[in-house]
Amino acid sequence: MADLAVEAEGLVKWFDKIRAVDGIGLRVPAGSIHGVLGPNGAGKTTTLRLLLGILDPEVGWRRILGEDKPMRAAPRIGYLPEERGLYPSMTPREAIAFLGALRGLPLAEGRRRATALLEEAGLGAAAAKPIRTLSKGMAQTVQLLGTIVHKPRLLVLDEPFSGLDAINQQRLEGLIRAQVADGATVLFSTHVIAHAERLCERITVIAKGGVRFDGTVAAARDRLPSRVQLRTRQTDGPWRRALPADATARDRDWSFALPADGIEPVLEALIAGDAGIETLAIERPSLHEAFVELVGEPVPQEAEVAA
Repeated sequence: MADLAVEAEGLVKWFDKIRAVDGIGLRVPAGSIHGVLGPNGAGKTTTLRLLLGILDPEVGWRRILGEDKPMRAAPRIGYLPEERGLYPSMTPREAIAFLGALRGLPLAEGRRRATALLEEAGLGAAAAKPIRTLSKGMAQTVQLLGTIVHKPRLLVLDEPFSGLDAINQQRLEGLIRAQVADGATVLFSTHVIAHAERLCERITVIAKGGVRFDGTVAAARDRLPSRVQLRTRQTDGPWRRALPADATARDRDWSFALPADGIEPVLEALIAGDAGIETLAIERPSLHEAFVELVGEPVPQEAEVAA
C-alpha cells in the first residue's frame, strides 16, 4: 500500500458502560479520498475524534501524518466537525482568516487567501456581510473554506454533506476533488452512500462501533452477485428451465442473480427455445445495496433521497 496518511489499529473507546468504538482499525493512503460509512450512532464521529487526538482510546494506537501523537500534526490538518459553528457577527473573510490563524496562519495571509477562496466559491459578494445574514448552505461553505485556508495535508470532514441542498453538495464534491488534486488526503464520514460511491476508492463501513468492511468500493460491491434483467417476447416455453431458481417474473420481464458459470448457458437456451430476447442487461450491485447487506439495516431516508 502507498504511504499512509492515517493508520490505526484496535481502537477502543468506552462512554460509561457503552463501548462506542470496538477495536476499529483503518489505513488511509496519502493522496486518497477515504469514506467512513455507517448509520447514525455507528461510532463514526467518535472514531474521527480518536484519530485526531480529541479523544484518547482505552486500547489501540493511531498514527496521523507520521505522528504517533496526533496533536503534533494539528497544523497540517483541517477538521470540519459535525457540530457547525461560526460567530454570527463575523464576516466570512474574517471568519476564514480566524480559523486559519488557529492553525498558525498569519491573519494578513489568511485574509488574502479568504478573499480568493470566497471568489472561487462564488461568495465574493458576501465576503464583508455578517454571517448571520447568509443562508445555511453559504455559512457551511464558509466554515469549509476556513477548514482548508491553511492548505492542510489531511482534511477530516464529519458528515460534510449534512443539511446541504443538491447544488451545494455538488460544489462540495468538487472542492474535495480539488484538494486531492493539490496533494491533500481526505477522510470523511457519511451515511449518504451516493457521495461515497462517487468520491471514494476505499471505504470503511462501521456499525455498532465495529468495522464491518474495509477495502475498495469495487470489493464492497462485489460481495453481492450481479443481476440479470431480461425481457422476452414469449412468456413460456422449454427455455424457462434454463432460468435460475431465484428468477422472478413480471409478465415478460425477468430478474435473477448472474449464475456462477456466466450468462452464456442461459443465453444459448433462450435462443434455442425461441424465447425472443428483447433486452438483456447485467447490472452490478450498487454500493447502497452492499451497505445494506453489510450493516443489516435500511439506509436512512435522507440517504435514499440523496442517492
